[in-house]
Amino acid sequence: MDDNFGPSKFLTPNRRQVLQMLGAATAFSALPLRSSFAARPIRIGFVSPTTGPLAVFAESDDFVLAQVREKVKDGIEINGTRYAVEIIHKDSQSNPNRAAEVAGELILSNQIDLMVAGNTPETVNPVADQCEANDIPCITNDCPWQPYFFGRGGRPATGFDWTYHFFWGLEDVIGTYTDLWDLVPTNKVVGALWPNDSDGNAWGDAEKGFPPVLKAKGYQLVDPGRFHNFSDDFTAQINAFKAAKVEIVTGVVVPPDFTTFWTQAAQQGFHPKVVTVGKALEFPGPVAALGGRAENTSVEVWWSPNHPFQSSLTGQSSKALADAYTASTGRPWAMPLAFRHALFEVAIDVLRRTKTIEHKAIRDAIAQTEINTIVGPVNWKTGPVKNVSKTPLVGGQWQRTASGLDLVVTSNKQAPHIPVGGTMRPLA
Repeated sequence: MDDNFGPSKFLTPNRRQVLQMLGAATAFSALPLRSSFAARPIRIGFVSPTTGPLAVFAESDDFVLAQVREKVKDGIEINGTRYAVEIIHKDSQSNPNRAAEVAGELILSNQIDLMVAGNTPETVNPVADQCEANDIPCITNDCPWQPYFFGRGGRPATGFDWTYHFFWGLEDVIGTYTDLWDLVPTNKVVGALWPNDSDGNAWGDAEKGFPPVLKAKGYQLVDPGRFHNFSDDFTAQINAFKAAKVEIVTGVVVPPDFTTFWTQAAQQGFHPKVVTVGKALEFPGPVAALGGRAENTSVEVWWSPNHPFQSSLTGQSSKALADAYTASTGRPWAMPLAFRHALFEVAIDVLRRTKTIEHKAIRDAIAQTEINTIVGPVNWKTGPVKNVSKTPLVGGQWQRTASGLDLVVTSNKQAPHIPVGGTMRPLA
């Protein structure tokens, strides 16, 4: 038989062909083995106020989302199956009704597997309520735990079934504020600026808020009553404070309202020695807009670049995260940056630990969380009530430094492991 047509021509490889096949086999064996991808992604819904008066809380959202998406670009493996991760972000427009509406869209239309949300009770509470009503696992932060828990009708003995929260509480902020005030000689007369909203009503609550604690600590409280957000006249409050010889002003006030109050206080000759106000004095932008009048105002500090914590997701230290944010955006760090980052640290950790993507399994993984994050430990087994894990809180002051007006930690009595960076100064 002619060799050109014999079976050996087609069935017996020559030496070169053998080497080529061996090389291909070696190259194939060197390829990483990957588990199969699921037919659909695992979906995380995220609600925050990117527009409206609370938008300052959400300034870091895009930066954090870019970081998180980069870290999960290869998916998450759950029980041998790799899932792509899709994060669907919706704007609450700083409106509780809108927050509830977009949460409903994420649950019913987008069919999310896990919800995350942050930025004050106006966003957190309606989102959590929608999740509780629809059996959707939910993780939230950036709202004192009492407005979150009691504001939603929570009972300490039973808590909630689907919704979990981590942040500090009113007991921490009251302790932090009075620690700051004790560092400045005053007559201990405190004027309150508490609006008629979830935070204001919680902070001013006669049983669970500031009033009973201040009385026990020897402070005299002057409370002119609730006011509506976005007021244009604080003359009544200023007159009440002047008549009572108030030397300390406190409150939880949106930035536009504090700017109006503080401007009118100067015009009407009211000059307290200490001003410690939540919300308005938490952010570099609104503080910078006050100019020199912001110097030595004070506020609770949830997080700073000097906090001794590290991200479980990126490995960044607090300072590295703050520096990366400024390098990327050109903006100074702000406290919500770390809490938004931590929100996704916990969410990704939960998804990596869940046994299945069923809602109950994800919920059970949330309940078993024990993780060290960029804002400190998160562990829902430690209380103070079911569904709540507390994060540490210290006090700080906007002080003039070589780099400008910086938020400097001046009291760490509530969390001694967080370093102090300066001493408390009176306003005048």
